[in-house]
Amino acid sequence: MSLSDYKGGSLLGEDLVNSVPEIKQYANVNVEQVVNVGSQDISPAHWTKLANRINAIFAHEPKVAGVVVTHGTATLEETAYFLNLTVKHDRPVVLVGAQRPATAISADGPLNLVNAIRTAGSPAARGMGTLVVMNDEINCARDVTKSNTYRVETFRSGELGFLGYVDPDQVSFYRTPTKRHTVRSEFDIDASGTFPQVEIVYSYVQPDVAMIRMLHEKGVKGIVFAGSGAGIISQVEKDAVKEILSSPPESRPIIVRSNRTGNGRVIARKDFDVLEMIPADNLSPQKARILLMLALTKTTDPADIKRMFAEY
Repeated sequence: MSLSDYKGGSLLGEDLVNSVPEIKQYANVNVEQVVNVGSQDISPAHWTKLANRINAIFAHEPKVAGVVVTHGTATLEETAYFLNLTVKHDRPVVLVGAQRPATAISADGPLNLVNAIRTAGSPAARGMGTLVVMNDEINCARDVTKSNTYRVETFRSGELGFLGYVDPDQVSFYRTPTKRHTVRSEFDIDASGTFPQVEIVYSYVQPDVAMIRMLHEKGVKGIVFAGSGAGIISQVEKDAVKEILSSPPESRPIIVRSNRTGNGRVIARKDFDVLEMIPADNLSPQKARILLMLALTKTTDPADIKRMFAEY
């Protein structure tokens, strides 16, 4: 009955669906077990396997209205954004999780699952990209983040707000994502599940820049700064970036400025532009990392990657 001491990935998809007979009122559901791990252990290889399977389903099974992915909430937003950039069809992909374990009083998983299936089958969800449905609310993959450790209303899209509701009478949308996704995405993935290494550096008062130097020496292909304020980093961090710029071009990682605040855009500034740091717009550090990983499979040209961060 514990609300905190539970093991993720312990139930099979078939068990989840069979435990909610109300699903049959809304859809005929086929269950596939693609990955079964706690979401803290998800890897890009898992993402690739999932995206390729979803693309295959949509390519070869025209009667499938949509796909629902059950997922632990710890990294759900990251999987959702990866699928938003790599699924190549306009039929909806909906990620769903639960804040309370199935054995808890007032478990939220069953209703979340029903609502996710209803959304995946709704014609209104077509063309909306990858969605996250929990707590009767629909969020787009790009904007959504987990904002609270235990509350059921944890998934929020910050100041931009969610896309719509799942109410007893219907699935209702009130806004549409405008950034590129799914059928408009330029990113292709193979079956290897390997991507250029991109790491995140968190900025704070009086940071030790040894991490920045170590990542450069290790040969990472990208670094995302979780900057303070409007994507700001300290002078010592700037000096460490200058050291990177003094190295041969082929050894320099692409560097992106995001922010740690949770809301608002990071925009171009002269003092960072001269350091060839790409602004991440309003992407969170973890989502900026995903976009940079995918961007680096296409190009290492900073100008082209800057374009991608403006468009996605």
